Amino acid sequence: MLDSLADRLVVPGYSKWGYRLRRGSWPAGDPKPGALRAGLSVVTGAGSGIGKATALGLARLGSAVVLVVRDRAKGEAARAEIVAAVPDAVVQVRLCDLSSPDSVRRFAGEMTAEFDRLDVLVHNAGVLPRERTETPEGHELTFATHVLGPLLLTDLLRPLLAASPDARVVLVSSGGMYTQRLRADDPEYREGEYRGATAYARTKRMQVVLAPLLAERYASDGITVHGMHPGWADTPGVAGSLPGFHRLTKAFLRTAEEGADTIVWLAATSPAPRSGRFWHDRRERPAHALPSTREKPEDVKAFWAYSANAAGLA
Repeated sequence: MLDSLADRLVVPGYSKWGYRLRRGSWPAGDPKPGALRAGLSVVTGAGSGIGKATALGLARLGSAVVLVVRDRAKGEAARAEIVAAVPDAVVQVRLCDLSSPDSVRRFAGEMTAEFDRLDVLVHNAGVLPRERTETPEGHELTFATHVLGPLLLTDLLRPLLAASPDARVVLVSSGGMYTQRLRADDPEYREGEYRGATAYARTKRMQVVLAPLLAERYASDGITVHGMHPGWADTPGVAGSLPGFHRLTKAFLRTAEEGADTIVWLAATSPAPRSGRFWHDRRERPAHALPSTREKPEDVKAFWAYSANAAGLA
């Protein structure tokens, strides 16, 4: 009850205090040492912040890790940090822009040509533009990065994931999604005054809606899909994209490692958590805090039809 109350009050639940209070009473213990040994993980947006911390956590559990980045220099720096912390880690850096279908297809082609199995896929890459920006394909940038790119990449890597005995996909959302309803009527944010933070929260709501849809889509392949939010973490992305929020909350922000904890847990705990659910601090959480944000079935259907078509899913 106290845990749920902290979540509803936001600051106690999303801050470092919430994480550290819960840490001593997890409903399940830490993943076993070597839980991911001989496995392969892909983490997008792994050059810094929560993505880098996630990759480090997976490497510590024995997984080989592919860092998916847009900036090779940042990726190589992250790789050096991970290898310094885990000297026997196998870490690769690959370039991919999740907002570009051509880039996603190229990366997926490299992966399928080189590997015969993928155990963990973490969709963490994110953007928060100040002004509405369209990709060359005509899609709003946050929608392309947070929704279309992950949809396409997961589908292209489906054969590798299906070859794993326990494949898991994790969508890294945000607590900000609780403020937004699913905009199936305007997924590309063409209407009204554009606000980057609102676009971010809208697409993070979309990721939460996607988790059960993808869980059903891939259930026959034994692939589980999980949504989560990391709380408020002190990362370069937050400092750069939301400087006012960062300045006001810096004293109680989590570390990137604390934010990444539930991602690593979802990827490695045994048995696998229930597919299609939403998690925070290793507990299943409600997908809605406000009645006004609940989706109607027809909205979910319209959203999926639009997104699947725009992503080029078969």
